[in-house]
Amino acid sequence: MDWLDKMNGALDYIENNLNGEIHLEEVARRACCSSFNFQRMFSFMADVSLADYIRRRRLSMAAMELLTTGEKIIDVALKYGYESPVSFARAFYAVHGMNPSEVRKSGRKIKSYPRISFEITIKGAEAMNYCVKDLGEFRLVGIKERMTMDTGENFKRIPKFWNEFYNQSRCEEMLNFNDNKDLLFMGVCANSDDKGFDYYIATGSNQEIPEDMAELVVPAGKYVIFECVGSMPEGQQKVWKRIFTEWFPSSGYEMADGPQLEWYSEGDITSEEYRSEIWIPVHKKA
Repeated sequence: MDWLDKMNGALDYIENNLNGEIHLEEVARRACCSSFNFQRMFSFMADVSLADYIRRRRLSMAAMELLTTGEKIIDVALKYGYESPVSFARAFYAVHGMNPSEVRKSGRKIKSYPRISFEITIKGAEAMNYCVKDLGEFRLVGIKERMTMDTGENFKRIPKFWNEFYNQSRCEEMLNFNDNKDLLFMGVCANSDDKGFDYYIATGSNQEIPEDMAELVVPAGKYVIFECVGSMPEGQQKVWKRIFTEWFPSSGYEMADGPQLEWYSEGDITSEEYRSEIWIPVHKKA
């Protein structure tokens, strides 16, 4: 339960600062992980990006204040982090489907996004197949793109990145550099900060590469490796969510800083029998 207590403590901090400044470093510190890992965990567990969650909570509180108090719209906008009535009205309309000035009209319906809390729920006896391995250092080469986590944009962009990779016929080009058949197709999140991360489509190689490709040296460390069975991307997304809601809370392990990898087998990615894996760096809880 300690893991859940830390996650909910981070949400307490967010809730207590909706009308002030929220520092992602402090959110992550309370959850005892990096800002990148917290945002990743939150997105998979809550099915919404952290940025979207904070925005919805603030606009829910703002609508309630407009409805129940005589506060001026500009004052409420400033209170919840909007520097101008125009930006506030635009964001407000996107959530509530009306302008802030319409809230006080009789019969108008506003939306309320409640505070999230994390808990363990018993969903059945479906097994999770995994192993914990000590891996040595290895090198990947391929193409990379900087991804932003704002509004969950990375979840939209990464599938498009893969489609472009195949449509531009870069698959065969990249595989020409492969000299490790155990690392044929890899998707990797690395070099993260508060705003985003580098995403690699890569293959295992120790060869020299052209300037339009990139390399990533994955450091030696302890990794938990989860088996995923099912068509892409649904097969992996289901396992990612279970990792954070079921496995980590009771595992005795915590996420470590470092690249997070997805391993892909050869075969039909639309098949319900397609096999892939998720590799996450971990260390034992103190």
